[in-house]
Amino acid sequence: MGEGKASETIAARVIEQARRTMADHALAGPDTAALLMVSGGSDSTALAYVASELRAQGALGALAMLHVNHKLRGEDADDDARFVAELAHALDIPLFQCEIDIAAEAARTHENVEAVARRERYLAANEALRSMCQHEAYPLADGRIFTAHTADDRIESFYMRSIVGTGPGGFRSMRYRNGPVVRPMLDLTRDELRSYLHERERAGQRAVCDAAGELWREDATNAHTDRFRAFVRHNIVARAKEWDEHMPATLMRSMNLIADEDDMLEEMAARLVEEQVAWAAQDETWGIDLTEGFVLQPGFGASPRPLQRRAVRQLLLRMLGAEARVEAASVEAVLDGFDAQTGAPAGGYVANIQSDLAVSANKQGVRVEPMAYFRARRKKRDAKAEGDAKAQKDAKAPSGSSQSN
Repeated sequence: MGEGKASETIAARVIEQARRTMADHALAGPDTAALLMVSGGSDSTALAYVASELRAQGALGALAMLHVNHKLRGEDADDDARFVAELAHALDIPLFQCEIDIAAEAARTHENVEAVARRERYLAANEALRSMCQHEAYPLADGRIFTAHTADDRIESFYMRSIVGTGPGGFRSMRYRNGPVVRPMLDLTRDELRSYLHERERAGQRAVCDAAGELWREDATNAHTDRFRAFVRHNIVARAKEWDEHMPATLMRSMNLIADEDDMLEEMAARLVEEQVAWAAQDETWGIDLTEGFVLQPGFGASPRPLQRRAVRQLLLRMLGAEARVEAASVEAVLDGFDAQTGAPAGGYVANIQSDLAVSANKQGVRVEPMAYFRARRKKRDAKAEGDAKAQKDAKAPSGSSQSN
């Protein structure tokens, strides 16, 4: 009886916390179509069971699952895909599956394997969400992509950013929502989710096992401490928990306090953008073409430097795309277009940022635009200056006519 009660308590705790997180952060509700990103690991497996339960209780709308095989772990990756397919069948959740040769794509683009995997995974998720919403007759705006990130992932990211460096807002670590991507398990720990899976099985509830009888798939590379996140997980977070077992809850509270202040500063920066920034390509018919860049008006330089940094970062992300990596040096290079003493635009200033963006300043403000646009403008300006100089010279030249005697 005690074991059964423990099972009910763990299940109730996990499901209620997920429900509360969804409500507190406006992540999803009864009219939400949710695409679950399921790798087969303990966290995403628990996400699938919890979402299924919430659907049954009327707290979520239509569900679907997505599994992406990155083709990085041979037969193990294929076994992951089989496990997820069985899980989807057991829970009566439609499944999207795709295979992407991430190693080949990374070799082709000369990018980091993990970065390519993340990008391709979210591209697949957005495509699957669009298809799901069309099939289930949900507005795409009401669709959400559910990931299984936990408090552990958020804490690991906090320590990782502490090591490599970040701005103040970076210490909020993961957001509960980023566009259509939401994280309903972010207030639960990995240990809580694994206990939930074990207690489901002990209580005789529906539970899928792999060929080895395990309740989830284990990625052996998670234990390789030559990988940064695994190093932080095993050598830093684990030791911090030894010092204080309440560390996860304490750090989560601290990160949420940082997040509250970060949200306030982001809103202040957004108002600065609205008041002191003009987009380079904007008209009433076609709207704004974000890719053509922006101009920071002279008054921008009078605002506090911390708000300037946030505003420029917002602008670069809108220009380059939400998934772009905006370098801190790029933000500072833009702000260097204003005189440090007077705050006025530093006429004649030119810089190159993010590999292919130009920064230039004149009395009208500081402009950020694609390098090709900057070169075209400069070429046009130089041609005009050359033409004006020639016309002025011609006007001053003596007339070629002579008077006859």
